[in-house]
Amino acid sequence: MDMFTNKTLLITGGTGTFGNAVLRRFQATDIGEIRIFSRDEKKQDDMRKLYANPKIKFYLGDVRDPGSLRDAMAGVDFIFHAAALKQVPSCEFFPIEALRTNSLGAENMLIQAIAAGVKRVVVLSTDKAVYPINAMGISKAMMEKLAVAKSRVAGTNTVINVTRYGNVMASRGSVIPLFLKQIQDGKNLTVTDPQMTRFMMSIDDAVDLVLYAFTNGTPGDTFVQKAPAATIETLAQALTRLMKSKARVEVIGTRHGEKLFETLLTREEMAVAEDVGGYYRVASDKRDLNYSVYFDEGNAKMAAAVDYNSHNTTRLDVEGMSKLLLKLDIVQRAVRGEAIEV
Repeated sequence: MDMFTNKTLLITGGTGTFGNAVLRRFQATDIGEIRIFSRDEKKQDDMRKLYANPKIKFYLGDVRDPGSLRDAMAGVDFIFHAAALKQVPSCEFFPIEALRTNSLGAENMLIQAIAAGVKRVVVLSTDKAVYPINAMGISKAMMEKLAVAKSRVAGTNTVINVTRYGNVMASRGSVIPLFLKQIQDGKNLTVTDPQMTRFMMSIDDAVDLVLYAFTNGTPGDTFVQKAPAATIETLAQALTRLMKSKARVEVIGTRHGEKLFETLLTREEMAVAEDVGGYYRVASDKRDLNYSVYFDEGNAKMAAAVDYNSHNTTRLDVEGMSKLLLKLDIVQRAVRGEAIEV
């Protein structure tokens, strides 16, 4: 946290789950100022009243508008770029909107950040950007390509990194609040495919990943956190157990653009990924110039590599999923009998 002392941090899309988690982590530190940039004035007003912290400033704007970004970046040291359209079905029906926000919006942000002399930028991506089959994933994959390309231009003047993570439990649009609400309403749990697997991460894990990339990244690096996964059926069973419910699983079929499993690193990325403990680091370019060694080693690694996905990572059973769920505030409140709103 010493790197943030007396510095100014801008969070785009800062009224979302990630922005709130960063504020909770940072508001008691020696950071100079945190700027929340978003287009939602209602959420900004709610946050202003909730935190009542003079270090937190609010900027109304849209990543589609370079002018509003330029104004918000004056004097900014660091940026966490979280602004995005995240709902897979919505992006499927309105793909041009996903492109405008997730891809072109990121391009606007990066251009303005470099022009403003911002020192470090971390862009938040998703497992859906790997082998993308839906508009949300495609737009995020393009965002990653833009970030890496801009990192080559900016170099160490503006260090740009990518973080890629899976399902953040109980975040906006997550199935967990929906399941809890259905249980409380005495309804069955609507599941698209019981054998569908998803990585399971807490919002604190997501913040930790971004901070790790911020602290350790060199230009163009992509960082992924190692995470367990579970089937949607296991998740549903764990929630019904915790809630002491007899709700049944009702299979409704896969939604538009959904995958059976998600991938955090491709086979090609795994062949060159550096294992750094709880994370994988993938450099944007091969930095050694001994090409004979590179190709010999690369061919051997590629032959042995497999992608890193939610089917082949550590798999949680109902007991393990239950323990993870009990760490979530929304689950604790539901178990206590508090009404959950979706």
